Amino acid sequence: MSDAKPAPRPKRSTQFVDFLVQFRWIVVVFFVLPFSCLYYFSIYLGDVRSARKSDKQRQKEHEENVQEVVKRLRQRDASKDGLVCTARPPWVVIGMRNCDYKRARHFKVDLSKFRNILEINKERMVAKVEPLVNMAQISRATIPMNLSLAVIGELDDLTVGGLINGFGIEGSSHIYGLFSDTIVALEVVLADGKVVRATKDNEYSDLFYAIPWSQGTLGLLVSAEIKLIHVKEYMRLTYKPVRGNLKELAQAYADSFAPRDGDQDNPTKVPDFVEGMIYSPTEGVMMTGRYASKKEAKQKGSVINSIGWWFKPWFYQHAETALKRGEFVEYIPTRDYCHRHTRSIYWEGKLILPFGDQFWFRYLFGWLMPPKVAVLKATQSDYIRNYYHDHHVIQDLLVPLHKVADTLEWVDREMEVYPVWLCPHRIYKLPVKPMIYPEPGFEAHGWQGDTKYAQMYTDVGVYYAPGAVFRGEPYDGAEKCRQVELFLIENHGFQPQYAVTELSEKNFWRMFDSTLYEQCRKKYKAIGTFMNVYYKCKKGKKTEREVQEAEQEKAELDTPEVDEPAD
Repeated sequence: MSDAKPAPRPKRSTQFVDFLVQFRWIVVVFFVLPFSCLYYFSIYLGDVRSARKSDKQRQKEHEENVQEVVKRLRQRDASKDGLVCTARPPWVVIGMRNCDYKRARHFKVDLSKFRNILEINKERMVAKVEPLVNMAQISRATIPMNLSLAVIGELDDLTVGGLINGFGIEGSSHIYGLFSDTIVALEVVLADGKVVRATKDNEYSDLFYAIPWSQGTLGLLVSAEIKLIHVKEYMRLTYKPVRGNLKELAQAYADSFAPRDGDQDNPTKVPDFVEGMIYSPTEGVMMTGRYASKKEAKQKGSVINSIGWWFKPWFYQHAETALKRGEFVEYIPTRDYCHRHTRSIYWEGKLILPFGDQFWFRYLFGWLMPPKVAVLKATQSDYIRNYYHDHHVIQDLLVPLHKVADTLEWVDREMEVYPVWLCPHRIYKLPVKPMIYPEPGFEAHGWQGDTKYAQMYTDVGVYYAPGAVFRGEPYDGAEKCRQVELFLIENHGFQPQYAVTELSEKNFWRMFDSTLYEQCRKKYKAIGTFMNVYYKCKKGKKTEREVQEAEQEKAELDTPEVDEPAD
C-alpha cells in the first residue's frame, strides 16, 4: 500500500482586487442598500401614479409614446448613425452580462416611458402591459383579483420585455412553458418605423415566434398581451428532503412532478408549482405547491408562513431545514411565494452580504433588502466586473429532463457550486422552428415528463462562487463558460442569453437554430439597424464596423467550426 500523498493543489496569488471584493460589503451597506431603497420607492410611487390613471388615459399615453419611438427611428441616418440601441445605461440590466455592446457608438431610442399596465382583461384573461413593467408591479395588480400571469418570474425587478426578448421561467413552467410561451400578442416597432401587432396566426406570425430569445434585435417591443390564470390566496407547499447520489436526487426531482405512467396533463397528479434545490452531492429538497383558498389555509392545524416579511429567514435556507426536520407542509401567501427568492437574490445575497442572513441583520436592516442589481453594477469598477466574470458563476443550463442527472454530475465535477436550482419547463413543438426547440424525435422515446406536443426540460441554475475559488485555487471562468456551452451543444441544451458567450459565432449557432431568426432579420430590415444577437452576447466591446462586416458574411452553418477545449 502506497503512503504517497496527493500533490498539493496550486494556489492563486492574492491580488488587490481580492480585497476590494472581500470588503465590498462596506459599500453595499452604506451606499448600495440606502440608494436601492430610494430607487425602489421612486419606482413604487411611479407605479401608484400609473395605477390611478384610467385604462383609456394609459392607452392614449402609450400611443403617443409609440409615435415618439417611430419618429426617433425615422430620424436615423443609416450612413452616419450607429446601430439602434435602447437608451438605458449598461448597468440598468438585471442580468450579469456586461452589455459591452452599448459602449460602442449607437443610435439611442428612449423606451423609459413604457412602464405601464395598460389593461387587465378578465373576460379574455389577458394582461396588456408595456415592456418595462416588472414582476412586482404586475403581481401587485393581479393577485388581489385572484389572477396571475401563467408564468411569473421570482425576482421583483424582472421586466416583461426582458422575459420575452430573453428568457423567463418559474415553478409553473412545467405546465405553461417559458414566459414567452404565454404571450398572446406582441406590439413591435420595426426598423423602418412601422408598428405591427404579431400573433401566432396573423401575417406577422413569423415575427411572433422569432422575437423570443432575440434580445431585441428584430424590432423594439412596445407592448405585450400575456395570458392570465386564476389563482387562490395561498400556496400549499410541501417540502420533501431527499438523500442519495446525484442520479438518485435527479430521479426524485423528476418523480415530484412527472408521473411515471406518462399522465402529464392530469392535474390530480401534477402540482401547480415545482422546484428543487440541491444543497450538496448527496442532499436536496424538492418542493411542490398547489393553490389553496384562505379557508383551507386557516383551518385548524394549518401552518401559515408569511415569508415576505423582511425579518423572515431567506427562503433557500428555510427550505434547507427540511433536511433536519423531515417532510413538512405550510401555507404561504401567493404573492409572497411568487417572489420568494427576491430578498436573497436566490443565494447570491450571501456573497454580497456575508452576514445578511443573520438574525440581527434581518430584524434591523432586512427591510432594506435586496440591493438593486442596477445599483450594484453601477458601483462596480472594471476590475471588480472582470473579477466576477472570471471567479463567479451565474449560468442557467436548460437541458432535457432525462439528462438532468448527467448535468448535475458535470456541474459537481467541473464547478463545485452549491446550492443548485432545478426548475422544470416545457419546450413545445411549434409550426415553425424558433431558436430553441425540442430534441428531434423525442416523442418516440417516451421519456418521463414528455408529451406528444412538448418535451420536458429543466433549468439547472448554477449561481455562486465555484469551490476552487473558495479554496484559493486558480479558476478560469471564461474557459469554464465555454465548456458549459459545449456541454449544452452536445446534450441539446441551451444557455439563456443574459449570460456571456465565449463561443465563436458559428458554434453559437450550433446551440440555437438561426433559420427563422435570420429570415426575419432580412424580411423586417433589422440587418444594419439592430445588432445581431450573437454580438450582444459576446464579451468585449463591439465596434460598428465589426458588426457590419460580420452581418455581410454568410455563416457556413452546414460545416461549423468545432471549438476544442483548451489544454
